[in-house]
Amino acid sequence: MPDVLTQTTERIPLSTDADGTMRIAGTRVTLLTVITAFQEGQTPEQIVQSFGSLRLDDAYAVITYYLRHKAEVDACLALTREKGEKLRQGIEARFPTNGVRERLLARRQDRGSG
Repeated sequence: MPDVLTQTTERIPLSTDADGTMRIAGTRVTLLTVITAFQEGQTPEQIVQSFGSLRLDDAYAVITYYLRHKAEVDACLALTREKGEKLRQGIEARFPTNGVRERLLARRQDRGSG
């Protein structure tokens, strides 16, 4: 009987989009999302329940890849988080949120009285 288990090579279901974001292949779910959920204690089954397009075998494969290459993936995710934080800060600088609630309430009152 051939040793099928040692002859099989599994693919890692990851792809990188044009912006450099790593996603679970065939979905819009990011690697960062899956690994963050896993780090927060969610099981692969719970992660899949949160994302209808994510398959259970892909979730397990990605988490297995993460556990085998933790340092490299953590470094990549740290860069992704840093880019996201810089983007958020840039957006908040361009569109400050200070006083938004008050302006919206004032606008609502103006419409109601006019």
